[in-house]
Order: sequence, then C-alpha cells, then structure tokens
Amino acid sequence: MRKFMDEDFLLTNETAKELFAAVKDEPIIDYHNHLNPREIYEDKCYNNLAEVWLGGDHYKWRAMRANGVSEKLITGDGAPFDKFLAWADTVQNLIGNPLYHWTHLELQRYFKISNPLTPECAKAVWDECNAKLATKEYSVRNLLRMQNVSVLCTTDDPIDDLQWHKKIREDGFEIKVLPSFRPEKAIGIEKDTFAEYISELSKVANVDIVNVDSLLAALEKRLDFFKENGCKVSDHSLEATFFFEADLNEVNEIFKSKLSGATLTEEQIGKFKGYMLTKLGNLYADRNMVCQLHIGAIRNNSKRCFELLGPDTGFDALNDFNYAPQLAALLSAMDYNNKLPKTILYCLNPKDTEMLAAMAGTFSGNEDGIKGKVQLGAAWWFCDHKNGMERQLEAMSDGGLISTSIGMLTDSRSFLSFPRHELYRRILCNKIGTWVEDGEYPADMDYLKKMVKNICGNNAVEYFNI
Repeated sequence: MRKFMDEDFLLTNETAKELFAAVKDEPIIDYHNHLNPREIYEDKCYNNLAEVWLGGDHYKWRAMRANGVSEKLITGDGAPFDKFLAWADTVQNLIGNPLYHWTHLELQRYFKISNPLTPECAKAVWDECNAKLATKEYSVRNLLRMQNVSVLCTTDDPIDDLQWHKKIREDGFEIKVLPSFRPEKAIGIEKDTFAEYISELSKVANVDIVNVDSLLAALEKRLDFFKENGCKVSDHSLEATFFFEADLNEVNEIFKSKLSGATLTEEQIGKFKGYMLTKLGNLYADRNMVCQLHIGAIRNNSKRCFELLGPDTGFDALNDFNYAPQLAALLSAMDYNNKLPKTILYCLNPKDTEMLAAMAGTFSGNEDGIKGKVQLGAAWWFCDHKNGMERQLEAMSDGGLISTSIGMLTDSRSFLSFPRHELYRRILCNKIGTWVEDGEYPADMDYLKKMVKNICGNNAVEYFNI
C-alpha cells in the first residue's frame, strides 16, 4: 500500500517521476482566474482558515450541501470554526472527489500539514493554520510567492477602471497581475439589465451608443485601454444559442428593439451575439490577443436559492446543448478575412471534449508559425478532476499535438488554489510516462523534459506574448 499523497502521488512509473522532478518547480502562469486584484495590492492577510478557504468557494459549498450541512455553516452567519468543522467532516467523506486532493495539497504546500483532515484533528489544524495566517509571511502576496506564481490574469469587465492593476504595477510587485477583457454584459442582449449596462458603458467609454457600430467603437476603446494596462486575453461565456448569420442592418434592428423594451426571439439573440463575437474576435486578432470561449454552463438553476444568495454560489450545472455547427460558423466568420485570433475552447460537458479537439484542428492553420493557434482548453470547472484532465490530455493528443498545449489554470477565487497546477503536472507527467513505459514513445528524456516544461509554462509565455 502506498503512503497517502506522498512525494510520488499519482506518479506510477519511473519515467513519470523523472519528468515531474524536472517540472515541479517551474513558474506558474495562471492565465484565467477570478482573484481580487484589490486584495493583491493591499496585500491582505486573512483572519482565519475559514475565511481564506471557504469564503466564496462554491466548489466547497456544493460539497457541504451534499453532506447535509446547514446553509448557516456554508454562506450564513455561523461561527468561523463551526464552518471549518463542518468542512472537515465533509472532507472526510470526499473520497474520489478532486476537492479531497486540492484540500490536502493546500495543507501540505502552504502549511506543511501532511495528515488527513478529519473532524477529530480539525481543532489542531485550525489553530496551527490560523497562527501562520496571522503572520505577514502568509499575506496574499506571499501566498502567491510560495507557489512560484509569475503571471496571473484576473477576469474584468470592460467598464472597470483597472485601478488596482495599475497600483500593483506601480508598486513594483514582481508577479505580473494582468487584467482580462470579459465583455459578457455587453453581449448579453437577452438579459433584463442589458440596456442599463449599455448606458454605463457609454459613459465610461465616452461614446454615444446608439447602434451596433457605436457599441463596437465603445468596446474597442475599452479594449485598447485594457491592452495599455497589460491585457493579453479576453474571455467569453457561451451558454445557449450564440451564432446565427446576420448582416449589420439586421443586428442594428435587433439592438434597437431591445433598447425599446422588446422581447427577443432565440434567433435574434443568436444573430446579435454571433455578429458581436465575430467583430470582437477580429479586434483581438488585430491586437495579437487571445480569445477564450468557455462553453456549456447553465446557471442559477435554483430560483429559490438564486433569490436568496445570488449568482456564483453553487447552483450552476453543465448544459447539454449541441453547438458544433454554431461554433464552426463562428470560427469561420472570424477567419473569413484571416482575422481569427488565437482561441482556446473549453467545454463544461465532457461529451464535447473530442468535438472541440477536432474543431480546434480545423482552424489551427496559419502563416505566422503559431503552434496550437486554436486549441482545446484545460479541463474546466465540473471537468477539473483527474478523469477530466486525463480525458483532455488524451483528446488533445488523439486529435492534435499535446506538445502545443498551454497547460493548466485555476479558474479560482481562492489564493490557496495554486497547487492545482501541481496536480495537473503530476497527471501530465504520469500520462506521458505511461506512454513511454508502455513502448508507445521512445525514452528521449531530454526532449520529454523540454516538452513538459513547455506545456507547463513556456508555451503560455509565447502564446500570450508575455
């Protein structure tokens, strides 16, 4: 029997162990997360383990609900230690769940605690971790330094003034904290808040938005502002119909109808979104920026809980709509004038993994020498576990070149989430090591070490032009 999560955790052969030894200390490029830049600038110190671990983490909240924990001890006003104790009880029941591995990697890497977390040892863990969190050595910036983070890209709305990113840069912090451009609200024409948001965008961009051209002008102006402040990547969440072919006149009529209070059809929504995504993609290509497409969430499914707690509290799920024709049409429309940006395709429903890998290969050709120009993104959200990571690696290698992958990200709101990169690196090295030891690839260790280092960082540096 192997020791619990020891130095060879998930590494089942000697080749895997040698590859992981070569990559385990490589700097982390975390190109998609939801961290708060203000907390980085202010170098926040957390009051206790419940605050840093359970605050805002809807992954953990879902698990606690499944374990029968009262909402008072999840998002409510329960005492911090009581919340942590409820989490410790939940952890003991998480066999097979990625949260189990994340939790214990975080205890090991940040707090040097190797024993499994249980209700019986919860008080001792609580006291030991809180004593460390009370010191400046465990401030937000130092938590990032502990994991050798070199670049992280937050997720930001076009109307954001990016003041905290500016202050971080001016402060001389050695870790690059870059904004990402997420114009979701400007494209979300189906939302009741759309007209209100367009008004806000108009003020911030100082553009009178009266039609689609002026809307794009406002977004382009904000995009240039983001780029001036270090932005390398955009992000879009595609959750339902997102492409029908349309011309400018049609889209203008749809836009004006919405602003006048009309209810739009699914086809009208798809025409507007498809046109906007195409034009934005061309703007990204002009600026050598990367476009991320996160596809397949169905959000806020419990009306009762949404009204009680709001969005991003653990009531989302994966959708099962079929979108290959729409995606092909969208990428083709972006590409028609040879202005398809570097694009990362993420699926939330694992049924779409191989489809996206094949779709990426269809649109990867270019004369600029870009490797993996369009590629299958890392295992995301409900796929972010051992099985999901292995499936993503297999799909990318089955249908393309895994050597061009830009690796992993956290997609997290927690400053303790960065050991997820280690988990990915272990799974990656074990997958490659197994292929080698099964005789499917030669044991060219110099090349293989270079390749895993590229996947775990160097490829991202080049791809994002960092």
